Amino acid sequence: MAGRAARLVLLAGAAALASGSQGDREPVYRDCVLKCEEQNCSGGALKHFRSRQPIYMSLAGWTCRDDCKYECMWVTVGLYLQEGHRVPQFHGKWPFSRFLFFQEPASAVASFLNGLASLVMLCRYRTFVPVSSPMYHTCVAFAWLSGR
Repeated sequence: MAGRAARLVLLAGAAALASGSQGDREPVYRDCVLKCEEQNCSGGALKHFRSRQPIYMSLAGWTCRDDCKYECMWVTVGLYLQEGHRVPQFHGKWPFSRFLFFQEPASAVASFLNGLASLVMLCRYRTFVPVSSPMYHTCVAFAWLSGR
């Protein structure tokens, strides 16, 4: 019982030490996001945002809050560069310009190619390994789940 309590205390302490990225903690960024959400993400302003948001952005799940975070990220980056500081990370990632609805196009392409490679290997596996083999169904299920 004491060991379990000690682990819980350690876990709580580790969670308290975790503090996000430099950009997330920046007061300018936080204030900008709050102000943007207040002005653009409720009532009539939200309807206006949704009416001008491209269809592909809404289908990809980009929300008004996501758009505020994206715009405020670039405001903060501009201030950092103006003051001669290095560009900070936001939410554990470096800032990238958005292309269509991809904020990190290279990462999206790499993920697509990884999924394609998984599909090709799954097809090869199903061609060469008999269904009666031990773990056949487990391997196929794992390939479908990990390749998504």
